[in-house]
Amino acid sequence: MCSAADNQAWMLCPQCDLMVKLPQVPQGSRASCPRCHTVLTTSWTEPRKRPTGYAVAALFMLLLANLFPFVTMKVAGLSSQISLLQIPKVMVSEDYSSLATLFLVFVQAIPGLCMLTIILLVNRVSMPVSLRIGLARILFQLRSWGMAEIFMAGVLVSFVKLMAYGDVGLETSFWPWCLFCLLQLRAFQCVDRRWLWSQIAPLPPLPHAPEKGISGIRQGLRSCPCCTAILPADRPDCSRCGVVAAPRRKHSLQWTLALLFTSLIIYIPANLLPIMVTESLGTPYPSNIMAGVILLWSDGSYPVALVIFIASIMVPSLKMLAIGWLCWDASGRGHRDSEKMHLIYEVVEFVGRWSMIDVFVIAVLSALVRMGQLMNVYPAVGALLFALVVILTMIAAMTFDPRLTWDRVREHTTKEPRLDGK
Repeated sequence: MCSAADNQAWMLCPQCDLMVKLPQVPQGSRASCPRCHTVLTTSWTEPRKRPTGYAVAALFMLLLANLFPFVTMKVAGLSSQISLLQIPKVMVSEDYSSLATLFLVFVQAIPGLCMLTIILLVNRVSMPVSLRIGLARILFQLRSWGMAEIFMAGVLVSFVKLMAYGDVGLETSFWPWCLFCLLQLRAFQCVDRRWLWSQIAPLPPLPHAPEKGISGIRQGLRSCPCCTAILPADRPDCSRCGVVAAPRRKHSLQWTLALLFTSLIIYIPANLLPIMVTESLGTPYPSNIMAGVILLWSDGSYPVALVIFIASIMVPSLKMLAIGWLCWDASGRGHRDSEKMHLIYEVVEFVGRWSMIDVFVIAVLSALVRMGQLMNVYPAVGALLFALVVILTMIAAMTFDPRLTWDRVREHTTKEPRLDGK
């Protein structure tokens, strides 16, 4: 049985299951898988100070962004001003507590919690090892659900819409929020999963000497999806982080297809039902997603119309098609082009969250456009259904196991991991 020190050099690629022997990674560089080019590990200079500085600054900016007014709008002598905390309050008052909850969780709670967790973990704050392991598990599971930057894009789109009706002004908390979006993204980038877990608990010893260039499942080995430890394929739980898993995600294709079909069923009424209601002089004008795109295009706001069309119409449709294609290929019916399918999977994972931009646009509009009898904007049931579609397709992408697309590739890969500067 190999020692834990020997184990430091070995890693199974989480995306294609290739056994890789990591070289000494210089500071300021990262090592990528030679087969699917997934980044395996990154060697940061000052790995404690960098994420700590960014995370502390991000939390301070988040506090400032919630203390002061966010934006104002003036129409025909009437003015309306909102803060970030008023956005969920308005949605609750309109009986859309579910949308208010999504806003609070995805835009504020998850990014803020992740920043706090980064500070606690990278600085070895005194706490039980079990708590440290639990926080690390939470951090890497929640990082995909933070949507602060997507909300920021929704705010910018809202401004373009509102400029057609009146004057929009940026208030004190707008700039701290912009900084928070940038700082929290940078804090995430500066935390290397493999390095962080090495500070929490040692790697377990390898069951036997691995052979590089061969997939783990063919060597009787599997990778822990949380801490990247290499474990025997028949061991259900990880001896380091406690996560229960299998060499391949159990019933991956069944779960993915079930979620895909559910999201497809919900997607139809989400596009047909009104996503928001604009009330002008007491007369309500409901509109769905496509009607909003057509209105923006007819008003001459071509870039914004394209953004909404791409994010809310094209991306969800193409994403559902791509997930179905991935399942078809992984089931053995495809053309065995693993590299192309892996690229499709990476695109699906990256763009999935950005479909929430239209939901956040409605959140901003419904909170800000409160002009009495002159004009008001309310969320409608289509917004909630569309948010559910985005969430379900995100979970579908997460339940899909990308290693299934590589299991039919039997070449012995002798290439060394690629080293790149960050």
